[in-house]
Amino acid sequence: MRIAGWSFGKSEARLAVLPAIAIAGCAVWLMLPQASDAEGHSIAASPEVIRVTQATSHNDDTAGVQATLSSPAPSADSPDANPPPAAAAPIDIAPPETAEPAQSPLDGVKIISQSWRRGGLGSKALVTFTLRNANDYAVKDIEIACKFARRDGSHLTDRRRIIPDTVNMKSRKRYAGMLVGFVNVNANKAKCSVVTASRL
Repeated sequence: MRIAGWSFGKSEARLAVLPAIAIAGCAVWLMLPQASDAEGHSIAASPEVIRVTQATSHNDDTAGVQATLSSPAPSADSPDANPPPAAAAPIDIAPPETAEPAQSPLDGVKIISQSWRRGGLGSKALVTFTLRNANDYAVKDIEIACKFARRDGSHLTDRRRIIPDTVNMKSRKRYAGMLVGFVNVNANKAKCSVVTASRL
């Protein structure tokens, strides 16, 4: 009985020790330092660094060569992956065509002869003149401006008149006794000129 009891007591002691060993093992396992994900990736991603470090312990010159040769190839996303573009060839740009300024109808319309007289008890100016249109197109709505002065040349008044008529291209037209307005009784001289014209 004593032997059986002793044997039985030994097995109970072993069973009591097993949970304590399991708890101690878990505690030790939790306290051990583990490699983080970042460290794992850096070690896995750059094996070239390890080779360079190992080579450095043997020969510094060899390490420099191996570091150059075993550097990782640039990725497609890297800005250095693509070679710099060749300098773009200058594009031949033709100079802009210099458009000729549109010719004004006034350039070809002129009064070539003129005279004036008084009418309506001497207060109205009646002008006789000839218009010449040297343009390649007809003109219309020609406006003339007449300046009246005294005998000594001092200015008195200005009068304007629009002629609602058409003068054909490369032609002349005479207007006789056209009323341009009332003038000062002291007016002795008159000078008329074309100020506006419209292309037809």
